[in-house]
Amino acid sequence: MVLTKFSDYLIPLLLAGAALYALCRRVDVFSALTTGAGEGLSVVLRILPPLVALLTAVYMLRASGALELLTELLTPVLTFLGIPPETVGLLLIRPVSGSGALAVGSDIMQTYGPDSTIGRTAAVMLGSTETTFYTVAVYYGAAGIHRTRHTIPAALAADIAGFLAAAWTVRWMF
Repeated sequence: MVLTKFSDYLIPLLLAGAALYALCRRVDVFSALTTGAGEGLSVVLRILPPLVALLTAVYMLRASGALELLTELLTPVLTFLGIPPETVGLLLIRPVSGSGALAVGSDIMQTYGPDSTIGRTAAVMLGSTETTFYTVAVYYGAAGIHRTRHTIPAALAADIAGFLAAAWTVRWMF
C-alpha cells in the first residue's frame, strides 16, 4: 500500500526535484522548457511526413491485398520458423522506420490484443530489432562514410535473428 502511494507521487517528485535543482543552479526553467518544447515540435514536423507516407503505404498494401498475398506466400516459411504470419507488416517496416513499425505494432496489438501470442511477439520484435536503414544513414552520415559495404547485409541478418529470437522466446516463455 505504501509502495503504491509512493509510485503515485514519483513523477511529480522527479519533476519538482529537477525544477528545484535548476533553480538552485540559476537556470531559467521556463525558458528551458519552452526551448525544449520548440525543439520537440521541430522534430515532430520532420518526422510526421515520412510517418504519414509509410502508414499510407502500409494501408495501401493492406487495402490492395498485396500484404495478404505476401502473408499467404510467406506463411509456410514463417510457420516453419515459428514466426506468426500476422507479423509480416512489422517484419517489412521495422528495418525502414521505427515510427512506422510502432504504428504497425500498435495495429497488430489492437487487432489481436497485447496479451495474445501475436501481440506479445510483435512487442518483443519491436524491442529486439533496429531500424537498420535509418541507423546506418544517420551514423554513417555523421561519420562521413559513403560506402556501407557489408553493413546492410550484416544488419539485416541481425534483424532476422532478432525476429526469430523474439518469436521463439515468446513461444517458450508463454
